[in-house]
Amino acid sequence: MGTSAILKAEPRSGRGKGASRKLRAAGRVPAVIYGYGEETRSLSVDAHELSRLLARVHIENTILDVDIAGERAPLKALVREIQRHAYRDDVVHLDLYQIHAGERITLSVPLRLVGAAPGVKAGGIIQHALTELEIRCSADQIPTSIEVDISGMEVGDTVHVSELVLPEGVESLAPPERSVCSVLPPTVVKAEEEEAVEPEAAVEAEPEVISRRKEEPEDE
Repeated sequence: MGTSAILKAEPRSGRGKGASRKLRAAGRVPAVIYGYGEETRSLSVDAHELSRLLARVHIENTILDVDIAGERAPLKALVREIQRHAYRDDVVHLDLYQIHAGERITLSVPLRLVGAAPGVKAGGIIQHALTELEIRCSADQIPTSIEVDISGMEVGDTVHVSELVLPEGVESLAPPERSVCSVLPPTVVKAEEEEAVEPEAAVEAEPEVISRRKEEPEDE
């Protein structure tokens, strides 16, 4: 099951940029919470508490207990959007999606490689192409992560989305043929590194061409 965390919030009545600026100056972040069949509600949360929360949980699949001041019980919610400042890491707005037990939702969860691949022991290089998987499941069935068993992978092998073992009730929304991870031969990795160097060499040659063009008027 997905992890959970508590986020304290307060009702917010002011609207507009001016009200939002005042909130941020007071160390709070404007937020909204909405959901299927629910009215959108304006809230605010403590900026420092939110920063600490974002640093310690995988926010995409963490169910939040949103504890709104003055209300009896917390609301279950997922983070739908985090808006940050243009050139600072500060959160300037938070969107929360209220969920209910049994409701099927769409979210992304981490893919975690487990086991030791024989191909890596033989000198191959593991390439982890897909680190998160978009899934659909009930709110009470969200997995913390999905394990990818690489213990049988030899050099040249690839695991595709269609081969993943998903928990009961969890549906993948990624293309079945998409690569999750591969064991590449060392020679392939070396060739890719050499190709990456070639454009740099081409850039270095350009000043020579430009300098020759500058010399042409002097010859006339």
